[in-house]
Amino acid sequence: MPLVPDSCRPWGRGWCAAGASILEASAPKPGNVHPAAAFDDLTHAELVAAGLAIAPALERAADKPLGHTILAAVTAARAVTRSNANLGIVLAIAPVAAVPEALDDRGRRLAPSPADIASVLARLTPSDADDVWQAIRLAQPGGMGTSPQHDLSGPAPADLLAAMRLAAPHDTIARLWTQGYDPLFTGLVADLDAGLRGGLSLNDAIVEAFLGQLEREPDSLIIRKHGAGVAIDVSERAAAARGSPEKIAEFDRFLRSSGRRVTDRLQPHRLNPGTSADLTAAALYILMYDGRLRPPPTA
Repeated sequence: MPLVPDSCRPWGRGWCAAGASILEASAPKPGNVHPAAAFDDLTHAELVAAGLAIAPALERAADKPLGHTILAAVTAARAVTRSNANLGIVLAIAPVAAVPEALDDRGRRLAPSPADIASVLARLTPSDADDVWQAIRLAQPGGMGTSPQHDLSGPAPADLLAAMRLAAPHDTIARLWTQGYDPLFTGLVADLDAGLRGGLSLNDAIVEAFLGQLEREPDSLIIRKHGAGVAIDVSERAAAARGSPEKIAEFDRFLRSSGRRVTDRLQPHRLNPGTSADLTAAALYILMYDGRLRPPPTA
């Protein structure tokens, strides 16, 4: 990836974060932006630019406070995009990138474990909370609404994890922060690894793992924007589409269509499984960082 800033060493934290972002954005995942599909306010080129922009901040993640890393990455991404391109990706990857490097007895890099990531999150301070709150406000994610406690329009909470616990029932990334990263490792990371080892192309492995995540867990962005019933319906359709290019294409058309009837009401807007896409990028990051995924430069 020749466009990654020189400050990011090949296969280092920033390099892998950029690579994971670009690979995730380039796979034709149903309902998401990719090279052949755009949203009114977001294109594939912008996702690539945002992925490259966050690389320097994530390269330094092990040496900086977590909140500083997240704010620096989101600020850099917003400078090159028209809308929130990768807040979820930054929030999912930054705690992983903040784990100090560890090697096995052969000198090979080890993947950060869920326990390692939990240790990073346990050290959060009020200053981290201020920076993360500012980053979320800067990104302006959709579907957040208002909250009687820790609303984004108000001051940052002194205890960021306490605020994340309140958000956890309706936000998958908040659940990762507060309940642990084990589901990411046993779910998407394992699915991607198995697909690649089973001979799937990289794009097909990404799409199948993404559909598996949707089948396992209704997408929390869809829940926030459209309700749990719609999200469950999307998960059921994702499960039915797996393994069939024709059904995947049909599922994609369903997610992108407008004015369709979903369950018992008319749904006038596109359905974007954005949280599932963010988690897919985080899984790609883990596989790239620990060496299990080494795509060619043109992948």
